[in-house]
Amino acid sequence: MAARPYRPLARAALVAVAAFALMLPLAVAAAPTVTTQEVAEALTCQCGCGLTVANCNHPNCEFSVPAREQIDSMLRRGMSGPEIIGFFRVKYGEKILSAPTTHGFNLLAWIMPFAALFAGGALVAVALGRWRARPDRSAAGDGRATVDAYDAEIRRRLERDLREGL
Repeated sequence: MAARPYRPLARAALVAVAAFALMLPLAVAAAPTVTTQEVAEALTCQCGCGLTVANCNHPNCEFSVPAREQIDSMLRRGMSGPEIIGFFRVKYGEKILSAPTTHGFNLLAWIMPFAALFAGGALVAVALGRWRARPDRSAAGDGRATVDAYDAEIRRRLERDLREGL
């Protein structure tokens, strides 16, 4: 009779194992598979074209064609995308990556464009605020009386010079 309290627990464990066994093929099928194209886009071609291995426009490129074949064979052996990229990174260094990494000094390559845009926008906002805040001298009256008096003096001299025939 001591075995009876464990029967519901054993049934629950059996149901859980069965459910896991039935769900495993679905999880494996849903797992993202990496393609040669995706891995090749993460690598820069070393022929000098400046494009990725996937987009190199040289039909018989000395680098991209063998690299694509190597990526294909690595994928067939079961290597993941990050493992393949890591292999090329060890072999060729940081220059092989089509995008900078997001840690260390390379983080500046991601941050600086946005920081420059933010700083430029702030500078424009400050300049516009200052331009709008300047008082209108003609409406305020300060300085305008001096300009009018100066204009009147010049007008008098001009009229006098014209009358005298100079």
